[in-house]
Amino acid sequence: MKSQPKAVILSSGGLDSTTVMAIAKQEGYSIYSLSFNYGQRHSHELIAAEKISNVLGAEDHLVIDVCLDKIGGSALTDNIEVPKNRSGTIQSRMIPVTYVPARNTIFLSFALAWAEVLQASDIFIGVNSIDYSGYPDCRPEFINAFENMANLATKSGVEGTLKTRIKTPLLLLTKAEIIKKGIELGIDYSITHSCYDPSSDGLACGYCDSCILRKNGFKKAGVDDPTQYIT
Repeated sequence: MKSQPKAVILSSGGLDSTTVMAIAKQEGYSIYSLSFNYGQRHSHELIAAEKISNVLGAEDHLVIDVCLDKIGGSALTDNIEVPKNRSGTIQSRMIPVTYVPARNTIFLSFALAWAEVLQASDIFIGVNSIDYSGYPDCRPEFINAFENMANLATKSGVEGTLKTRIKTPLLLLTKAEIIKKGIELGIDYSITHSCYDPSSDGLACGYCDSCILRKNGFKKAGVDDPTQYIT
């Protein structure tokens, strides 16, 4: 019997990365979940990521410490206020202060290293260029550039024993389309966590960019929002 192909899945515990993990599972991959404790104010997401990896049957779930709070420069890792109640138009026009410098580049680099050790060709990431909050490292140009770099930067890539592919199944989907896909795959979105500025017990604020995108996504998808909000 042919063994399942392995895939490293970047998991934040959020709606998008959970949907990506479910897609990878549906496609027949053996799942290796990777999360990061990077000094984020919304570290409650790591609890969700652990739960999701168990529910979806991941072979392993690594949490790697990367102290991006020592660098700062983001409302997620520094003493900067998280924006609230921003309109969708404003969200799409500018890179917000919740952008964490080089975060996806750093995360994908760790994923690349683990994938090479696992001999996994595929790395899944839940980036999205439609309903996203202006992040430059969620664009197709970035993903293509990183994939090209990955195949030049690894022993397996240079020797031709393994070709790395960065898989982005949500890249061109709206948040509503992502939610509908996840519902088809049987995802319980109540166990996911998206808020940038949650309460100490993990309740979503309901007003940050991520919460607004999530709320609007459920509304447009015609699906009840299972998120627990502060108010």
